[in-house]
Amino acid sequence: MNWNPNQKQENGLINILVNVIIPVTILNKLSAKMGPLPALLLALSFPLAYGVYDLWKKKKINYFALLGLINVSVTGSFALLHLDGHWFMVKEAFFPALIGLFVLFSSYTEKPFVETLLLNPQIMNIELIHDQLEKAGQWDAFEKHTKVCTQLLALSFGFSSILNYVLAYRIFTPINADLDETSRSVILNEQIGQMTGWATAIIMIPSTLFLIGILWYLIKGIQKTTGLHYTDFLKN
Repeated sequence: MNWNPNQKQENGLINILVNVIIPVTILNKLSAKMGPLPALLLALSFPLAYGVYDLWKKKKINYFALLGLINVSVTGSFALLHLDGHWFMVKEAFFPALIGLFVLFSSYTEKPFVETLLLNPQIMNIELIHDQLEKAGQWDAFEKHTKVCTQLLALSFGFSSILNYVLAYRIFTPINADLDETSRSVILNEQIGQMTGWATAIIMIPSTLFLIGILWYLIKGIQKTTGLHYTDFLKN
């Protein structure tokens, strides 16, 4: 296992602001004023630019950022092609499922994704955990534990995929074919904005609960394999 104590973690508030709040506000408030196509392109430019900047800054492929770029591109393409809500439902369910498969695959590699997400120096004293595992000879047991934690995380993405589809089914209702193209585009933009906003609220809550449970389970495993109490390795 390779530890990187100097790894910088993303700012969650900036992430939510750029990828959710700003695009939703643009789609809901500006579609009728500046036109559906300019509003959509402006809304998509924020997460797109954020993803490109993230890839450039880290100087290596970030697969989750890449998935984000694909997601943005597909959403924009569907909207510009005026596809009906069924395609958006499939898309909303597909991407969490794809991420879940990626996370599941990582559990069979030398770097399960839960290590990247939760085992970082901002949360835990990584060097202390490392030293105690070496002394106790518990690396194999710990690696099995992180594998299980990663598989549980993959399961949470599967749950999110189902929730996404149900939510998209409720939001992407058929648009009256008698309306002109501009009106239909405005309504579709509003539906995309609603989907992005509601998904953040509805899906984030169970996902956060899942993550808290996985973190608790991970901590219990660290205590068992290292002999440390959680107050010894968790940072304030």
